[in-house]
Amino acid sequence: MAAENTSNWESKIQRNPHPDFKAVEASRPPFDTTKTFSYTQTPQPSWTFGAGANHLSTRQDKEKPHRQIDPYSPTRPAHLNYKLLISAIVPRPIAFVSTVSPDGKVTNLAPFSYFTVISHDPPLFIIGFASSLVNPDPTKAKDTLRQLDEVKECTINIISESFLEAANSTAINAPYGVSEWDVSGLTPVYDCEHVKAPRVKEAVFSIEGKLESLRGFESKSTPGKVSSTMAVVEGVKFWAREDAINEEGSLLDIEVLRPISRLGGITYGRVTEGMELPRPDFAKDLGGHEGAAKLERREQVN
Repeated sequence: MAAENTSNWESKIQRNPHPDFKAVEASRPPFDTTKTFSYTQTPQPSWTFGAGANHLSTRQDKEKPHRQIDPYSPTRPAHLNYKLLISAIVPRPIAFVSTVSPDGKVTNLAPFSYFTVISHDPPLFIIGFASSLVNPDPTKAKDTLRQLDEVKECTINIISESFLEAANSTAINAPYGVSEWDVSGLTPVYDCEHVKAPRVKEAVFSIEGKLESLRGFESKSTPGKVSSTMAVVEGVKFWAREDAINEEGSLLDIEVLRPISRLGGITYGRVTEGMELPRPDFAKDLGGHEGAAKLERREQVN
């Protein structure tokens, strides 16, 4: 990622809360390699329609007040919105994006957690960038955004536990032209069918992507400045490791994928537990309009 103004931004948000991170890390338990993904029941398997929150929600919780926060308050700097939102909108999937320059000489690899899938037909993904191609200086756009705009293609790779540290290292504020592949030690594979950018060999799942559109958004704290950009990327080819995908190519084994997510601050998350819940059917499970009417009458009585 580009080194532009990152020192100023990092000093504002104070992303790392630990003066001596390595000392804090050393005081914590080691990573538990024995944990495997498992299923549990939901918090309240006996829950019924109309029952509201389950038993984990206490009366005291319901009585606790909420604070209103105006994101556009003249006394609230924009970086506080950033810190709040990345701690509230969790866990977030991470797009580990690989791009190349038009001449193929400069490669870039960087993680972005403003990311999700928005459609399966066609397969569409959005990636958010906290930078711009137009204001105030297009040369200061994040390297990934610049190359994506120039070449119109990329690969999106999903980060697994097995290369978390390497993936995190690519968030370094290296100047343009310094390869994050070298920084991380990860392996570029140039075998994609539709794009020039390499995929990450260590990734269990990767996507060849073509840029569908870019849209910039104007800052509310600094009017006239385009502060962020949304990229819509179409997936044109998927790569799944053989031991992770089922026969019909429709399901990845989460125990093999072992995905990493982004939480607030400098925190990452892992997935070791899940709960299954079938999607309810209006007629079969609720009893159709008659069942809905009973819930409505009960609410009126209460």
